Amino acid sequence: MVAVLLPALIRLHLTYLWQHRRVLNLRSPQRFTEWVQHRKLCDRDQRLPGLVDKVAVKTVVAAALGPEWVIPTLWQGPVLPTHPPAPLPLVVKARHGCGHVAFVRTQAEWNAARSQTGHWGGMRYGRWLDEWAYAGVPPGLLIEPYLGQEEKLPVDYKLFVFGGRVAFVQVHLDRATAHRWIVMDRNWARASVPTCDPDPACPASLDLLIAGAERLATDYSFLRIDCYEVAGRPLFGEVTVYPGSGLLPVVPASLDRQMGSLWRQADSDQRRN
Repeated sequence: MVAVLLPALIRLHLTYLWQHRRVLNLRSPQRFTEWVQHRKLCDRDQRLPGLVDKVAVKTVVAAALGPEWVIPTLWQGPVLPTHPPAPLPLVVKARHGCGHVAFVRTQAEWNAARSQTGHWGGMRYGRWLDEWAYAGVPPGLLIEPYLGQEEKLPVDYKLFVFGGRVAFVQVHLDRATAHRWIVMDRNWARASVPTCDPDPACPASLDLLIAGAERLATDYSFLRIDCYEVAGRPLFGEVTVYPGSGLLPVVPASLDRQMGSLWRQADSDQRRN
């Protein structure tokens, strides 16, 4: 375990206890949510900041999978200009954070985004939840094309890759209105608790999504590769190294343990190699 400041260790234990109502096991993590805390505290892989940097990672993806996987960057900079630099609709993202996204379809939404993003630059995401990889990413904004159809956003496929192999795909539905998700395994069988939703349709490009995610995550014990499918072809979204900061519940609890076992095995294999 790398040397850490005691306050970070205390914060991890307290926030985990507060969110999950159980004691955090850092010495021998068993659950996925515990492994995320372990990574925050112990993993200082110098490649991680380049993966969570939403600008820099596009170069990595283009080199590994080809430029056709990359959503174009239409603009980047520290502060949004007065007028949109490209035709609407657009998506504005923070380069250095997670969850900082604004969908802009009208001039009024652009004006609102300029106000909203004005606060993003001063937020140091890595310090907030002890997510080390974000701390070194330069603050900034980027603009990408809007991939949705009017108000409807594209389905978000988040592929959980352990030891270079996709095990699960978290399918995010109706993100703009009634956001929810369903977890499927790599064979497209439901892994999460049944709900009133039917199983989501299997994307036509599932094999390509799996192959691309596994190539990007080959040398890591765990990465989550977030993608879209647009007009039947896969597009890369971002890399997530601390899903939900390990503070969102994984339901059912058996899935938390199953994912934790996969991460533990991948970590053990990586140490042997």
